[in-house]
Amino acid sequence: MKHRRQQFLVRFLVLAGLGLAISLPFFWMVSISFKPRAEAENPDILPIRATTQNYPIVLDAKPDPVTGRFIGMRYGRWYYNTFFVAVGITLLQVLTSAMAAYAFARIPWRGRDGVFILYLATMMIPGVVTMIPNFQIMTWLGFVNTYHGLIIPAAFSAFGTFLLRQFMLSISPSLDEAAKIDGATHWQVFWEVIMPLARPGLIALAILTFLGAYQSFFWPLVMLSSEDLFPMPVGLLTLDSSYGQQTEMIMAAAAMAVAPLILIFVIFQKFLVKGLQLGGVKG
Repeated sequence: MKHRRQQFLVRFLVLAGLGLAISLPFFWMVSISFKPRAEAENPDILPIRATTQNYPIVLDAKPDPVTGRFIGMRYGRWYYNTFFVAVGITLLQVLTSAMAAYAFARIPWRGRDGVFILYLATMMIPGVVTMIPNFQIMTWLGFVNTYHGLIIPAAFSAFGTFLLRQFMLSISPSLDEAAKIDGATHWQVFWEVIMPLARPGLIALAILTFLGAYQSFFWPLVMLSSEDLFPMPVGLLTLDSSYGQQTEMIMAAAAMAVAPLILIFVIFQKFLVKGLQLGGVKG
């Protein structure tokens, strides 16, 4: 009994140390966001004279006390762009991945496993390699500097297909057979039988996709030139360049940008863990 307590204490201390190390940059970011400009470069973690003025300044609700002018940021617009693009990518990617996963998991056809392996092999190709061809295609379609150019290339996912295929393989085939005996088509089986049962996997994929799309930086940076279309990560880059090196403003903007991600993860973490666990039951 004593040995178990010692093991528990050691594990707790190790995990607590790792958690503290991982959380330290976040706490540092939040701390600087509450510092006045005179303390922004101070290495102390806690502010000496804490202030909340950086947040309304970033939201353009209050002038900068140093210059006496509004900085004119489009923070609300960047928030809208980020959520709009992330939601669009999430909806399309979950739908296309579910349809592809159903074809690979529930419909027998010649060469299915070989095609699936080739499909998975695309995950090994770095995104930098396909960026120029994707950009040329978007240019040809006239999607440069548009929402379409951000959403459509990310609407398909080999990882999402793999995750949902593994999940669908764990669903009993007898349900498909019973539905087909009653006269159901493949679409009816997919939409009315498989999709409700695959809900944990769909939620897990939706969370992962949304978090990834919300943080996307390099592709929007390449595709966009209009500040009205910038998502949050690219907008924060303009805050660092166009408005000068204002660390406290950058940290306040970053803290508000990260807050929804933390909230979403806290609320849906049980669904995420459950979906990933059930997805690995059978392969």
